[in-house]
Amino acid sequence: MNSVASTPSTTLSQRLAAPMGLLLDRSQTVQFRFEGQSVTGYKGDTIGSALLANNYWLWSRSFKYHRARGPLTMSAHDANSLVQIQGEPNVLADKMVAIDGLEVTGQNVNGTLAKDKDAILGHFGRFMPVGFYYRAFYKPKGIWDWWEKQIREKAGLGIADLDFKPEYYDKAYRFHDLVVVGSGPAGLTAALTAAAAGVDVLLLEEQPLLGGSLSYADFSDLDDPEALRQQLVHQVEQHPNITVMTDSICNAWFVDNWLPVLHGKRLFKIRAQECIMATGSYEQHVVFRGNDLPGVVMCSAAMRMMKLYAIKPGQSAVVVTGNDDGYLTALALAAQGVEVKALVDMRGGVDDPTGTDSVETKNLIFRAQQAGIALRFGQTLYEAFGKDHVEAVEIRVIRGRGRVAPEGDLLRCDLVCMSSGYMPAYQLLCQAGGQLSYDEARAEFSLRQLPQHLHIAGSVNGKHSINAVIKDAEYAAAAALTLLGHPPASQPEVVECSRKVNYDWPIFPHPKGKDFVDYDEDLQSKDIVNATRLGYRDIQLVKRFSTVGMGPSQGRHSALPTARLVAQSTGRTVTETGVTTARPPLTPEKLAFLAGRGFDPYRHTAMHHRHLALGAKMIPAGIWARPAFYPPQGSLLSGSDASPLIPGSRALRNATIEAEALHVRSRVGLIDVSTLGGIELRGPDAAELMNRIYTFGFLKQPVGKTRYAVLTSDQGVVVDDGVACRFADDCFYVTATTTGVDAVYRLMTFWNTQWRLDVDITNVTSAFAAVNLAGPDSRKVLQQLTDLDLSKEGFPYLACREGSINVPGAVSADGQQQTIPARLLRVGFVGELGYEIHVPARYGEALWDILMAAGAAFDIKPFGVETQRLLRLEKGHIIISQDTDGMSHPGELGLEWAVSKNKPYFNGCRAVDIVMKRLQTRKLVGFKLPASLMASGKKPEEGHLVLATTERMADITGNVTSCEYSPTVGAIIGMAFAAVNQSEPGTQLPIRVDGEMIMAEVVALPFYDTEQARQAM
Repeated sequence: MNSVASTPSTTLSQRLAAPMGLLLDRSQTVQFRFEGQSVTGYKGDTIGSALLANNYWLWSRSFKYHRARGPLTMSAHDANSLVQIQGEPNVLADKMVAIDGLEVTGQNVNGTLAKDKDAILGHFGRFMPVGFYYRAFYKPKGIWDWWEKQIREKAGLGIADLDFKPEYYDKAYRFHDLVVVGSGPAGLTAALTAAAAGVDVLLLEEQPLLGGSLSYADFSDLDDPEALRQQLVHQVEQHPNITVMTDSICNAWFVDNWLPVLHGKRLFKIRAQECIMATGSYEQHVVFRGNDLPGVVMCSAAMRMMKLYAIKPGQSAVVVTGNDDGYLTALALAAQGVEVKALVDMRGGVDDPTGTDSVETKNLIFRAQQAGIALRFGQTLYEAFGKDHVEAVEIRVIRGRGRVAPEGDLLRCDLVCMSSGYMPAYQLLCQAGGQLSYDEARAEFSLRQLPQHLHIAGSVNGKHSINAVIKDAEYAAAAALTLLGHPPASQPEVVECSRKVNYDWPIFPHPKGKDFVDYDEDLQSKDIVNATRLGYRDIQLVKRFSTVGMGPSQGRHSALPTARLVAQSTGRTVTETGVTTARPPLTPEKLAFLAGRGFDPYRHTAMHHRHLALGAKMIPAGIWARPAFYPPQGSLLSGSDASPLIPGSRALRNATIEAEALHVRSRVGLIDVSTLGGIELRGPDAAELMNRIYTFGFLKQPVGKTRYAVLTSDQGVVVDDGVACRFADDCFYVTATTTGVDAVYRLMTFWNTQWRLDVDITNVTSAFAAVNLAGPDSRKVLQQLTDLDLSKEGFPYLACREGSINVPGAVSADGQQQTIPARLLRVGFVGELGYEIHVPARYGEALWDILMAAGAAFDIKPFGVETQRLLRLEKGHIIISQDTDGMSHPGELGLEWAVSKNKPYFNGCRAVDIVMKRLQTRKLVGFKLPASLMASGKKPEEGHLVLATTERMADITGNVTSCEYSPTVGAIIGMAFAAVNQSEPGTQLPIRVDGEMIMAEVVALPFYDTEQARQAM
């Protein structure tokens, strides 16, 4: 057999004739280069199929021993086909479509693919036993640092292109009644059955065409699989209720049928009410010496070569099988002109008790004999010979489990096809909580204990005849339809299938090894056994010690033989042994899918269109769109899509925010705060629940008063804050942060399921729209619109009232003034006289219009969230998750005053006590810098590091959390975490800004209105 450097012996004209080559368009050719040689193929070829058509079987080198590797499955389900293309390693040659101009090379090579210098490692296998690196490279101390570099260089796979320019990737969402994963006969049937009942179906297929095994396999109980495939595919493609996605990999299963699907350069996030997994099963190899040589392939791989790509797999073949599928492969090979030297059936003959006497098998035996194929029963392949391609095999009689006769026969061949059985495609199902059980009689795993809304059908469910597969699909579809509220007129019966497809022990260890269980990791049968002898008797520990199943194939072909070997070595059953945990993702997933452009559902407040009309610059705030500020109409920043990178835009942004801030300080401003979370507690135990959840005391909070509410986690970390308003003895209205309200609501309901207090808890965020009317003239504006007493004495700072807002000019038929019910809060987040006004959401836009009209005489202006952040910074008010992090406890934030010392319990109280009694290492402090730094561009930004004030200024003591130029203070102000010894006012605080050291002055908070007089006016 020719090596990679040889002259190709097969031309395009020598491809198999139609109907072979289902994926090919023979009217168009493609050309690329492999290892410097030109390769020509047809449109529809993969890199791998084009290589095979040009007689290139050596594609890559193995991970550990650098052994020659070629195709194994031809379905992108193994690591043998990993190659390198320009700038991208680990490309699956049997999946990636061949295109003009590609430069392809082998992987894991030292030298050339044909002459890899590191292939010599295979001769030193006995010096590299399983887990040798754990036991050999830890002494003397520190030697691992040297060895690690050597091992990584030898074991590395492809080469990453550090100059690679990122490509465009993005995400999309889909929602369906039913998602069917897999489009073989089971998937097609399930989709059609469900769609006929009127439900919305999405059919996912990882291959480029529909049909699954119908597209490449032959069946003993089906005369024309292609005719059935075309019939089913036509019906699916014509059905209006079915959406089809090919070349789409369902890469994981998450709770409630949340399915991430990779399609092209897009990650689809799919949610299904019901899901049917018709994912099929993975053909299993036979374990014998040399079973990894190029030319040794699965039976299904040979069938794919012929039927999908019109490739003649070899000139002379030996087929080794433990089921009927080996016979079908041998007959298909013979029909395409391949000389089948022998069909080696590991089972006994039809008259042997270990054999099978099914009608289908007898018929296949007869057909094979009629085709002149030599049959060998009760025998197996013991060794394959060759350097870069199989050249001969040794066949021996089976004498017992894993034991063979001392001598055998040698047959020359250039192709070996093997099938010892099947393993259900269990990974996604086990991610969903399914469990595998092993049937000793059938030598096969089955799945059980699946979630209620997840179903399986076809060979993944142990059904291996066409009739059983189709009936099983109908049964699964009926179950899904029933849960969807569309029960079928007659419920199908549970399908039984007794056909056995697995040979119970296709593992034949060789004293010289190289009998591979895991192709990805170069693991031999003795490696698995030795791991158990070293004490790693649990399958999970065997995996971690030996790395079996950790490669790109994720145990598709190694899980079953590994379970069998571990079970035998530890004296347990295969069911007791099980397989290793299946975790997402199913296939290697590019980081680009995760990092690509994404989007989230977002919400608009009731005043949203008013902000747009005013030209607001919109920004995301959690799931909400909020106005950041209101630039002058027609400026380069007006509009929601304006870029802050436009020349001059940063200066204009800053000027706009500063102008808005000064206007609030001097006149009156209006901001939409509808995004604040709102939770309402009603019932006799409302105060008790508040007292247990938040750090402050709330049992004696007077009606008509507000209190600052701080929430800590079980670890004592401040995770949210808000304002608690008591409108009645049994009614609290609590605000929460925009992004934190859902978590607060969940926490309250979680605890109350255990406490069982008499209180109703309702998330009313969406029920209310709210604004903050703030500034010295805010009382003058509001008193035009309400009958409430707004005087300092009648409505003092930190009070709350229920009342109404008059609608000017609106009078009912009986002469009554039309009003809007409202809750009013005297709070001072921005540090000025102000009123938060909360009204039913349907009145939000009307409230905005009324206040803007009433404030016109006082030059009212809207201000945005960026301005609000500057105003609150001037007052030293923190923003949770901006001025706090995952370790911030109340003592570090200066919130000791908000923690009650007189109550026995609140959420996280024990942790708060512990962390606040420890020696404190940091403190949130305020700092000030001269305004002149703005001109030089040296203003600190969030995240800039705070350094020690000792000689070791490289030591990091904290970071900047907020920093802005304040026109009110006339300086740059900010807050930062710093060491405790840096927290005293007057201390010089080193901050690293773009590589330079800036010395800031620590100052006492607040920066503005230190007497706290403005809010209380």
